[in-house]
Amino acid sequence: MSELQLPTYEDVVAASKRIEGKAHRTPVLTSRTANEELGAELFFKAENMQRMGAFKFRGAYNALARFSPEQKKAGVVAFSSGNHAQAVALSAKLIGMPATIVMPHDAPESKVAATRGYGANVIIYDRYTEDREQIGRELAQKHGYTLIPPYDHADVIAGQGTAAKELFEDVGELDALFVCMGGGGLLSGSSLAAKALSPKCKLYGVEPEAGNDGQQSFRSGSIVHIDTPKTIADGAQTQHLGQLTFPIIRRNADDILTVSDAQLIEAMRFFASRMKIVVEPTGCLGYAAARAMQDGLRGKRVGVILSGGNIDIPRLAALLA
Repeated sequence: MSELQLPTYEDVVAASKRIEGKAHRTPVLTSRTANEELGAELFFKAENMQRMGAFKFRGAYNALARFSPEQKKAGVVAFSSGNHAQAVALSAKLIGMPATIVMPHDAPESKVAATRGYGANVIIYDRYTEDREQIGRELAQKHGYTLIPPYDHADVIAGQGTAAKELFEDVGELDALFVCMGGGGLLSGSSLAAKALSPKCKLYGVEPEAGNDGQQSFRSGSIVHIDTPKTIADGAQTQHLGQLTFPIIRRNADDILTVSDAQLIEAMRFFASRMKIVVEPTGCLGYAAARAMQDGLRGKRVGVILSGGNIDIPRLAALLA
């Protein structure tokens, strides 16, 4: 499959077979408190309980598992603020290939430490003054690595779609599905599963208010580039959607919504206090948007993908305080 071809639901199905026994089939959690507050039936796909703590493992493992023997020998390079970094590093370790990861200087320390802990070589850059994509391309060219971007890659998108596929298989059709969005890999992959398994489901991508490039792109009809947004949702500090993710999202999503950092903190507090789980700020985007839509969801069956739970404990404590 060429990277220029848009992935399909069949690719999601193939990915689910490829990652079986490697990725966790994460639980679907429910909360009577959340149901009562929204007057709806909510189903939380707990990707904060995925290997390395985020859905990103799905797409990374699916992509690396398709490498040729020559590619595996040379190794992989990726750029990421944290979760894709850890996902590629762990996948490379499991498959047995070297990994080099380009990470921003202000990435959470726990994510950098975990990436190194999986055996990857970490190269630090300044996300506000340097171009991570250019650094990644140059490293790939110089050393013969295969570059696996965090979202704009057919195998990555197909792998991420397996989370929504499992959700629909476990709970049946839904009236609405809320998915956090940075570069759009999870949303575009989820949309492939949604259209196949729950075609009447309304699909919402959710971004931080400070980084609404996806919303601007969705409504204008072309990819909008922005400066790196300042938001606590570090997994959504992307500057633009991808050449693959944008057309899939434009075709399949019903709308792109935004929430404030304050709304994310409220959602984090809810998960910690009422559901006893740790969800990182980016992972709270979907639920924060569902809470904001409240009246429009009464009586509905609603899915929310909790994308990850990787946050430094001191940072978590400071935000919740």
